[in-house]
Amino acid sequence: MKTVTLEQPFQFVLSDTPEPGRPGPGEALVRVHRVGICGTDLHGYCGRQPFFEYPRIIGHELGVEVVELGPQSSGAQSSGAPYLPLRPGDRCAVEPYMNCGVCIACRRGRANCCANLKVLGVHMDGGMREFIRVPAHKLYRSDTLTLDQLALVETLGIGAHAVARATPEPGEWALVIGAGPIGLSVLQFVQLAGARTIVLDVSEARLRFCRERFIVDAALNGGGDVPAQLRDITGGDLPTTVFDATGNQRSMQAAFDYTAPTGRLVLVGLFQGDVSFNDPHFHRRELTLYATRNATPAEFKRILKLMEHGLIDTTPWITHRATFDTLIGAFPAWLDPDAGVVKAVVSAA
Repeated sequence: MKTVTLEQPFQFVLSDTPEPGRPGPGEALVRVHRVGICGTDLHGYCGRQPFFEYPRIIGHELGVEVVELGPQSSGAQSSGAPYLPLRPGDRCAVEPYMNCGVCIACRRGRANCCANLKVLGVHMDGGMREFIRVPAHKLYRSDTLTLDQLALVETLGIGAHAVARATPEPGEWALVIGAGPIGLSVLQFVQLAGARTIVLDVSEARLRFCRERFIVDAALNGGGDVPAQLRDITGGDLPTTVFDATGNQRSMQAAFDYTAPTGRLVLVGLFQGDVSFNDPHFHRRELTLYATRNATPAEFKRILKLMEHGLIDTTPWITHRATFDTLIGAFPAWLDPDAGVVKAVVSAA
């Protein structure tokens, strides 16, 4: 089967590898049709991704088709219902978080931050290949969503979980820093919560996308006096909820200055290093600081329902495409901010 492996930073290799064996108990063999590319993959390509080892088959945002089921295999459980039956041919999104089920986080219902967590495409080989075996309960079936939509469910899950951490209220001002795919997923759920939205980015193309597609209340270029601009928009207050989705140290540290007294700051992005802040400034404002990691099964199910009911429209997101055969040539250009990449998706053929 065709397999794309990131052998080392800046070096992909397309090769023919053996197909996985038949699925065991509780497993499913799936055909990978779509692979979304996110910041994790871009950082891994550049050698800047924490928890990453080489060589690695990347790919954790997957739209797949069930090929074969092992014994005792069912799909993700609906709230208050038995596990969903899966059949060959079903189209599914994949929850790529392989948790242990026994650590304190798992026992507390927080498997998204399992102490022994392994994420497909990051800690273990992922979906940039034609077939892969996964635990069947990590599959989320939809009879109506397209493979493109299913490949974006995991990205949306990151935003859904980040917003759930801060629980913005209707009418309050919320700032989203970084208008890449993760920032857009955060923005989606901030708007669903009814908050007034401000987006901050250094890319005019991404800001224009947010104005046109998300109808945000304000879109700011990070090159100016950001606190002053935020005060002008919020009537002198500053936003009460701030999400930093950049994974950039300077941006993350500056976000403390953009948050109103008693406000909440959610650091969504990740980088290799330390974040520092002025302690008196932090205490004086009595800020609440949140980390956020991955998403929960409940959020995957919620996203599927929202997409199936047309409440989330991802149609404008996918701006760039490649296949397994063309990815190696296309990928480096996606790193260029001037390329206008909002979301890139790779197809098996």
